[in-house]
Amino acid sequence: MSDMILFFIVQTGFVILAAPLVNGIIKKIKALTQKRTGAPLLQMYYDLFKLFKKTGVVSDVSSWIFRVTPYIVLATAVAAALIVPVSTQIKPLWNTGDVILLVYILALGRFFMMLAALDTGSTFGGMGASREAMISALIEPSILVSLITVALIAKSTSVFAMMTFMQTVHNPLIHPVYLLIFFALVIVIMAETARIPVDDPATHLELTMVHEAMLLEYSGRSLALMELAAAIKQLVFITLLVNLFLPHDQLIGSSGVTAIAISLLLYLAKVVMAAVLIGIVEVNTVKLRLFSIPNLAALSFILSFIGFLQFFVFGG
Repeated sequence: MSDMILFFIVQTGFVILAAPLVNGIIKKIKALTQKRTGAPLLQMYYDLFKLFKKTGVVSDVSSWIFRVTPYIVLATAVAAALIVPVSTQIKPLWNTGDVILLVYILALGRFFMMLAALDTGSTFGGMGASREAMISALIEPSILVSLITVALIAKSTSVFAMMTFMQTVHNPLIHPVYLLIFFALVIVIMAETARIPVDDPATHLELTMVHEAMLLEYSGRSLALMELAAAIKQLVFITLLVNLFLPHDQLIGSSGVTAIAISLLLYLAKVVMAAVLIGIVEVNTVKLRLFSIPNLAALSFILSFIGFLQFFVFGG
C-alpha cells in the first residue's frame, strides 16, 4: 500500500507540476533563439492561476457535453500520466497499463474535445474539430505500429515492462529498429501535441488553427483545465519517448529513496533537453499547409512499418 501511495504522489505530482514548466521552457527557448526576452518560465502557472479564479462564459445553445469535457479531458490526461512511469525505480499502481490502453485513453479525451467544439455550433470550432479528426486518423496507425513493435521486442504491452526492458538495451538509438521507431514517434508527438510543423500553438489566426480552434469557446476555469490537460499530455508523450529511447536507470547503482531521487533528476534533465530541442526546431521550422500533413503522417507510418519489418526479418 505504501508503494502505491508513493507512486501516486510522485507520478501525479511530478507530471502535473512539471507540465506547465515544460511549456515555459519551450517558449523561453523560442524567444531567446529569436533574440527576444520572452515570457517568464513560470508564465503558464500565472495564467492557470488567473484563469482558475475567473468564471467561465457558456453559450446558451451548448449542452452538458461542453460543460463536462474539460473534466473528462483532464481525467484522461492524468490517467495517461499514471500509465507512463517517469521512472522504472517506482512500480506502477497496476499491471494493466499497456500501450493500447494509453493510446485509446488519450483518444477518448480527443473525442470529447471534438464533440465539445461541435456542440456550440461555432464555425471555427467545427473547423478545428474536423481538422483534428483528420490528423488523428492519419497519425493513429503510426503510433500503434511504433509502440506495438517495441512491445513485441519487449514481449509485453505493459509500458512499465517496455521501459524496464529498454534499460537493458545499450544505446538504443544506434540500432536500426529503435532509430526508425524513434523518428516515427517524434512525428507522432508533433501531431498529438499540436506542435509545429503540424499546428502552431501560438497562432492568433483562426483560419490556421487546429487544437486552439476547439478551445475558442472556453473561458475561465474550463479553459484552465483544457490548457493544463494539453500540457500534461505533452509531457506524457515526451516521457514516453525519452524513457524508452534514452534509458537512464541502468546508470543508477543504488536502490531505495536515493535511487528514486537520482532517477527523477535524470528524468528531469532529459525532459529539459527535449523541451530545448523542441523550441530550437520550432523556431527553424515552418507550419505545414493542411494538405501537406498527410505526407508527414505517411512518412511516420513508413518509418514505423520499416522498423516493424526490420524486427521480424533481422530480429532488430
